[in-house]
Amino acid sequence: MGTLRKKASLAVFFLLFVALCHGVTSPNKKTTYIVHVAKYQMPESFEHHGEWYASSLKSVSEKAEMLYTYENAIHGYSTRLTEEEARLLEAQDGVLAVLPETKYELHTTRTPLFLGLDKSSDLFPTSDSSSDVIIGVLDTGVWPESKSFDDTGLGPVPSTWKGTCETGTNFTASNCNRKLIGARFFAKGYEAMLGPIDVTKESKSPRDDDGHGTHTSSTAAGSVVTGAGLFGYAQGTARGMATRARIAAYKVCWIGGCFSSDILAAIDRAIHDNVNVLSMSLGGGSSDYYRDSVAIGSFAAMEKGILVSCSAGNAGPSPSSLSNVAPWITTVGAGTLDRDFPAYVSLGNGLNFSGVSLYRGNALPDSPLPFVYAGNASNATNGNLCMMGTLLPEKVAGKIVLCERGVSARVQKGAVVKAAGGLGMVLANTAANGEELVADAHLLPATAIGEKAGDAVKKYLFTDARPTVKIDFEGTKVGIQPSPVVAAFSSRGPNSLTQQILKPDLIAPGVNILAGWSRAMGPTGLAVDNRRVDFNIISGTSMSCPHVSGLAALIKSAHPEWSPAAIRSALMTTAYTAYKNGQKLQDSATGKPSTPFDHGAGHVDPVAALKPGLVYDLTPEDYLGFLCALNYTEGEIQSVARRSFQCDAGKTYSVTDLNYPSFGVVFESSTAVVKHTRFLTNVGPDASFKASVTSDSPSVKVSVVPQVLSFKEGEKKTYTVTFTSSGEAPQGGNAFGRLEWTDGKTVVGSPISITWL
Repeated sequence: MGTLRKKASLAVFFLLFVALCHGVTSPNKKTTYIVHVAKYQMPESFEHHGEWYASSLKSVSEKAEMLYTYENAIHGYSTRLTEEEARLLEAQDGVLAVLPETKYELHTTRTPLFLGLDKSSDLFPTSDSSSDVIIGVLDTGVWPESKSFDDTGLGPVPSTWKGTCETGTNFTASNCNRKLIGARFFAKGYEAMLGPIDVTKESKSPRDDDGHGTHTSSTAAGSVVTGAGLFGYAQGTARGMATRARIAAYKVCWIGGCFSSDILAAIDRAIHDNVNVLSMSLGGGSSDYYRDSVAIGSFAAMEKGILVSCSAGNAGPSPSSLSNVAPWITTVGAGTLDRDFPAYVSLGNGLNFSGVSLYRGNALPDSPLPFVYAGNASNATNGNLCMMGTLLPEKVAGKIVLCERGVSARVQKGAVVKAAGGLGMVLANTAANGEELVADAHLLPATAIGEKAGDAVKKYLFTDARPTVKIDFEGTKVGIQPSPVVAAFSSRGPNSLTQQILKPDLIAPGVNILAGWSRAMGPTGLAVDNRRVDFNIISGTSMSCPHVSGLAALIKSAHPEWSPAAIRSALMTTAYTAYKNGQKLQDSATGKPSTPFDHGAGHVDPVAALKPGLVYDLTPEDYLGFLCALNYTEGEIQSVARRSFQCDAGKTYSVTDLNYPSFGVVFESSTAVVKHTRFLTNVGPDASFKASVTSDSPSVKVSVVPQVLSFKEGEKKTYTVTFTSSGEAPQGGNAFGRLEWTDGKTVVGSPISITWL
């Protein structure tokens, strides 16, 4: 899902990322807490754990009521307490933790062609096995009337489904069908923090008044829709990744945000409902795994065989900006497509620059128009950013304005220019976004240009006495190269919690993605935008996440016996890190080759993932051993595990032994030795695989033992990689490499990051 945005800057573009709210400011002020309980420690005097919870709560507060009781995602409940009441409750026997409510935010069809699904549809099941897979989407709800949820050709709802279609504002049970088989909403946590939902502004029901949830759901599993497009752009057939999979929508995000108590309740219900894949394009920072509600709920889902796909966040290109880094979550970054929407800037001095735009409306005059720099048309110190109320109409009216990107939503800057009487806008990137171009459905004639072009345009504006400009809109173009490139906004590694777990796991299409939309919201998400569309083009890791969710559903339908870890491994080890010409994937933020901190294992290749040859599998117990290696206390582990679990005092645990499909190597000195142990499971025919390793650091020696693994079908084999550092650490303290196993046909690849502390 995307990033949650206030209605003023809602739904358009890459959606911001993570704001935690821990908010207790006075001793008597109540806030929402999530109470984790060791359910197995229930005293014999109680017949049901609900009675125990209620008695425990009443002992610290006569008036407190439970918002939710959780059965699957965690063991415990959520409630409203003062800080002192929470402290007293946490001290009780059987209470593992009392954690304050956390606010999460959303991270906001060419892709089937780009991913090769059109050429390889025969490789994927079209029988009942593909339509038995259910994708649960936690987001802003769903617009059920969208053609992307047409159930034509689908058989009965899978017998495994235990969910329902909840009624509410502007939503009835008849809004569900054989495609959209379930829809629920969760608002108790939201209302406890921010007050009752205003049904004049948003529907207290599964209905999507924002557009984000409809976009992510239809990206993951939308039905085939011909004649799709946005204002004539990206015309063609729209379809989700898994067109025959079923969709279950869980609305957890509202105008004011997405709250952890509601998210946990939705995960809890989705597990009960028997979804096969959970897609969550939202994030909440990088709290310890035992404090992160998304991580804890995802662990419970993983234990039930549910693959959880989450967006990496839109806080790139800053390092260590990732969210959703738990190793049992598949963390997805964003890349570009080979499709663009060019809109050129022609200056009065004859210079021309390439930009992008989705504007479709009244055309500008053919002749050049007066051009002004926003910073010179404002009395505000940040006038260059075209913030609301900062532009002077007498200096803007009748002109095109150069605004700079930052702080406010890109389309909102155009609305500010329009309100001041401007006729158009050129939006220039700054160093934070580099040359990355994201197309927007602007409210006035406007185009976005990169940082270098922006610098050249500003130079012209500062030196020409009577500057002029013309904007030419060129429509849709495909075949743009190089593609994909890593989006500048895509959050980056290293993993701030556990550097030995390399994140993101991989990247998928997340820039200028066409998918279904809500007719309750204009394509920009601005209140002044009265346009209504059935499809919209937006960008964010919110968009890349459901691509992987849908692809995981396809693999699940082809290999129903595979675990979530095996499916993720197949997607990671077959991902590509170079273009067909052999050059490495590029990073739009730097214009240089990207690294595993940017793209993880690489860009997803769903056709190759169907037959990965070997997989790195994992069990819930393996992850608990990982928590032991982190020296988590018994209570902290139990908060995640939801059961009694004790680390084996006689066993030595190491984070380097987690059977992950990538390698995060951490040297604590310039001269050190680090070993990683892995095992591979053969999911193909009998074969022998040979190892090869590449590294860009001459000071690190890498050895693999054994170098050849011979497998029978279904057999498992273990190997060890030894990394030896000698000499000085490189400038920046990082290096990268790659390990590949190949039988001459299939390549099983793993990225390597090397860090000197």
